[in-house]
Amino acid sequence: MVPEPGCGTPLGARPEPPLIQGGMGVGVSGWRLARAVSLAGGLGVVSGVGLDTLVARRLQLGDEGGRLREALGAFPFPEVADRVLRRYYRSGGIGERTAFAPVPLPVLAPRRPSVELTVVANFAEVHLAKRGHARPVGVNYMEKLQMSTLASVYGAMLAGVDYVLMGAGIPTGIPALLDTLAEGGRGELPIEVDGDGERAFTASIDPLRRAHALRPGPLRLRRPRFLAVVSSHLLAAYLARDARSRPDGFVIEGPVAGGHNAPPRGKLELSPTGEPVYGPRDAVDLAKVAELGLPYWLAGGYASPEALAGALRAGASGAQVGSAFALSEESGLGTELKRALAERAATGTLRVRTDPRASPTGFPLKVAELPDTAAEASVRNGRRRVCDVGYLRMPFRSAAGGIDYRCPAEPVDAYTRKGGRAEDTAGRICLCNGLISAVGLGQRRRRGTEPAVVTFGGDPSFLAPLVEAVGPVPYRAADVVRYLLGGSAGEP
Repeated sequence: MVPEPGCGTPLGARPEPPLIQGGMGVGVSGWRLARAVSLAGGLGVVSGVGLDTLVARRLQLGDEGGRLREALGAFPFPEVADRVLRRYYRSGGIGERTAFAPVPLPVLAPRRPSVELTVVANFAEVHLAKRGHARPVGVNYMEKLQMSTLASVYGAMLAGVDYVLMGAGIPTGIPALLDTLAEGGRGELPIEVDGDGERAFTASIDPLRRAHALRPGPLRLRRPRFLAVVSSHLLAAYLARDARSRPDGFVIEGPVAGGHNAPPRGKLELSPTGEPVYGPRDAVDLAKVAELGLPYWLAGGYASPEALAGALRAGASGAQVGSAFALSEESGLGTELKRALAERAATGTLRVRTDPRASPTGFPLKVAELPDTAAEASVRNGRRRVCDVGYLRMPFRSAAGGIDYRCPAEPVDAYTRKGGRAEDTAGRICLCNGLISAVGLGQRRRRGTEPAVVTFGGDPSFLAPLVEAVGPVPYRAADVVRYLLGGSAGEP
């Protein structure tokens, strides 16, 4: 018997987790990692980015072990899950050189197959992370990926997700969205359209109407807690000032944190190596954050017991740690990439560059400089530019008055034809294809598989004492939790 989605222990009865596992990349923080961390006593977090593509490609590979089909069997609307299976599942898997069938690109008003795939994929990932235990699990989204947020959040809530985390932007609309969806109301989210003002389009989803059409009886959803990922006490205060945008807590990321970073405040200055220079204005005033009366966690350089203890002494509820878990057995990062990161970190040759140009979002990005990845100029320049995943496309008002989409990492002639500036395309990396390749699901093309992009924290010095304490890479995620919490955590 399938339990009602969203049922479980009230969140108010749970203590704040001292350790949050970062929601990394596209599939790096998958359900296996999140489940292992939660079972060990931390807050396991799945990355909610690109789950529609990941689920579709795993189904096309035959779903070895049957976990995805198991999760889809628990989806509360069987007709929807069946449609996704019929469209993408291939018994025995497609051939090694066969290209993956595409999924619909994100748009302002997606059609039913796109919405259903996104809802089902987010449900499946959270459902598998929560399978067999009652400990909390979170999901991490990027505010920049506005066009898929509604369906993604709804799918995660159907699976009973306990925390929603979001960064890479200013997530003012998420608290109200969670309230509305939990009440069964029509969820709405304003989306930025370039050329039409900051928030010119309102996307909507009506779960109650859809539920009544597909399934008799009430549909109960529990509201997850919302943690806004910020890098400034000013942004924290801005979000907390209004009940409609006030989160349930903050993750405060410093510039050492992996993945996307906030740009430095003020005029951008670059170091001799071409990286953004952060200064005193970028320091977060934790006393001002504490005055807001909300719990907060510190992120970026906290992958040691001493650093975590320091975060607690500073008044934080704990810390968020990412890169240490990226090298664990349960991480979705490719085995060879884990090995390359570990070997270079051990010899002091691992270079993690804060690249101000790589990401189409415009945010600086921590890119690990590994051979045969898109971090190498020869690999990046040898790749034929193509935009066939499209998560970072930006909707804009065209000269003809309609809506179109563009991304500075797409083919240059296509971008300029849509009114973009050629100089904005220089140095951009296709993160959509590159991050998917990093977890072994890159698109197969005639010239080979898409090159990977690997992000990592800016200070890999945490790895030597971690390996000394828990063993060589890949170690178990539970061992990382016990190491960081001083042996106080354990499997139930």
